[in-house]
Amino acid sequence: MVSSEQLKAARALLRWEPSQLAEASGLSLSVIDRLESQPGELVSPSQETEALVGVLRTAGVMFFDEGPVDGGPGVRLLIKPSAAIDTNEDETVQYKEYLENDTPPGAGG
Repeated sequence: MVSSEQLKAARALLRWEPSQLAEASGLSLSVIDRLESQPGELVSPSQETEALVGVLRTAGVMFFDEGPVDGGPGVRLLIKPSAAIDTNEDETVQYKEYLENDTPPGAGG
């Protein structure tokens, strides 16, 4: 079962506004507001709930229930939000001579 708190937390992890979740899921903003405002677990899994959870999972959020995870039900971000990280190797690689191996794998040293 998924709770309204998990839905809100998942959306927050992705840094999405309710309107962005509505667009991604194909649901109306009023449906998302209604589901997020219900206290506790969403009693019956509806097509709306399944659509929201599916979109959030595809975006990189993992939902977990009570069980082997300490702290109870929750969400976790498996991949970084859509903002790409732009790196410049000239600024991040300090010792370029160590960037590539000069011996075969397993040669030790």
